Amino acid sequence: MILVDSSVWIDYFNGHVTPQTDKLDALLGVEPLGIGDFILTEVLRGFRADADYQTAKSLLNTLTIFDMLGTELAIKSADNFRALRKRGVTVRKTADVIIATFCIEYSHSLLFADKDFVPFVSHLGLKAVSTHC
Repeated sequence: MILVDSSVWIDYFNGHVTPQTDKLDALLGVEPLGIGDFILTEVLRGFRADADYQTAKSLLNTLTIFDMLGTELAIKSADNFRALRKRGVTVRKTADVIIATFCIEYSHSLLFADKDFVPFVSHLGLKAVSTHC
């Protein structure tokens, strides 16, 4: 399963062409895609127009939606944050720590544009979706 981070969805819905949005375009309808509840909130909260919100909500509801946090994942997320901090890396957003930890724990790949995920790839085994052809 491939989870798509809000950093990619936001660019996608705003019409920004990036290697990540091109990859998302290529994956839609071809590969099983998922989204986490945190990601869903991050994406949907940004829509100003009701029609755009409804369109995005309809599309995103066709994906597998995961509940990303429970007690075990909360503790594991804190452990991962602390492990990175001990390496001199401080992740800016708690949501990114939770998303990365969820993907690591459940062996999901993550399509992202947010550089905060890179240390999780480098040090903790997060599987990043390649955007190279």
